[in-house]
Amino acid sequence: MNPVFAPSFVRDYQRLPKKLQRRFDRTLEFFLTDFRHPSLRTKKMEGQFDHEGRDIWEARVTKSYRFTFIITNGTYIFYRIGSHDIERRPR
Repeated sequence: MNPVFAPSFVRDYQRLPKKLQRRFDRTLEFFLTDFRHPSLRTKKMEGQFDHEGRDIWEARVTKSYRFTFIITNGTYIFYRIGSHDIERRPR
């Protein structure tokens, strides 16, 4: 699948410390190989949908940092990355 990064994701990513940016870059490799890799703890966010009604998913970068995404037409669209606070506004 192809990754697409929403402007909100790019903005969040640029605000992360370089160490967390590198950690996400490594995590993305696992993710693109197997988005259900156990270390990612990927799951659908309960009651969260995008503007077209698609489920929003979350996965783990570290114990404290997550990213959100949707799956559509062979594409992963990444919405947000950050601490648990992004769960309040996942897209």
